[in-house]
Amino acid sequence: MPGETFSYWRLIGKPNRRKGYVEGMVLFYGGFKAGVGGGLCQLSNLLYWITLHTPLEVAERHRHSYDVFPDANRTQPFGSGATCAYNYLDLRIKNNTDEPYQLVLSMEDGNLSGEWRTTKQAIHNYEIYEKEHRISQHHWGGYERYNSIYRKVYNQEGELVSDEFITENRALMMYQPFLESGS
Repeated sequence: MPGETFSYWRLIGKPNRRKGYVEGMVLFYGGFKAGVGGGLCQLSNLLYWITLHTPLEVAERHRHSYDVFPDANRTQPFGSGATCAYNYLDLRIKNNTDEPYQLVLSMEDGNLSGEWRTTKQAIHNYEIYEKEHRISQHHWGGYERYNSIYRKVYNQEGELVSDEFITENRALMMYQPFLESGS
């Protein structure tokens, strides 16, 4: 409702088997391990991404500390997700509009989808993009990736209304970012 703040962890609570959660992949310090409720970051990533396409305000979001997957099949800019860790890394979304919003999630053929619904026709369209992308090698031999996420806001006539800074990202890369010479 208008004025309310959605909290990812307040809604989900502690994931456990009693609630029906099963083991899945959990990212842990740049690696993978099995954990009950594994995969919940995919849901928080989706919620963050679809929220960036609305007038809702992201009140709390945490970036991933590690970049574990190469860009080969990436469809969104690096750093356009939101990590979660019960109960201290939350995703909170505030409704500063005059309209109620409803989150609708579904799973079909193993694919998670979601949308925010509201009572009035949207007056803006949004385009999320990155700037200032770079990869740096550090003295200790590892690589770090950086970028900034921005959002262009268009009115219904397709005119640019604003171009907003959203966040900056920084993550240790857990894969080799460059091909070797001759490859």
